[in-house]
Amino acid sequence: MLLHVKAHVDAECARCLEPLSRDYDFEREYFVRDRDLDDPDFELPCNEKDCLDLEELAYQELIFEVPAVLLCSADCQGLCPICGKKKAAGCSCQPADDAAPADARLSILKQLLS
Repeated sequence: MLLHVKAHVDAECARCLEPLSRDYDFEREYFVRDRDLDDPDFELPCNEKDCLDLEELAYQELIFEVPAVLLCSADCQGLCPICGKKKAAGCSCQPADDAAPADARLSILKQLLS
């Protein structure tokens, strides 16, 4: 059986918290294995007429393919930790100088390993 699902997801960007909307289109071959039928805990979803609910089956099989973390764009920089504005949209805060200690720790680690 070929399962085909169109999913619409309303969420927010994981970095800047802007609302976003995505459409996904999934398709996969699905088959019930004999060992599944022998398993007493295996149940195919049925509707109120006790017929196989293909929409629910497709949802159960393919929902895990929707990414758990969604971003509004690949280059989203997120929110400024100081002012809370989007970094790309007008944040004028100066970045904290936390790169120097990290670089110092990295150089010490490299010296110890060599």
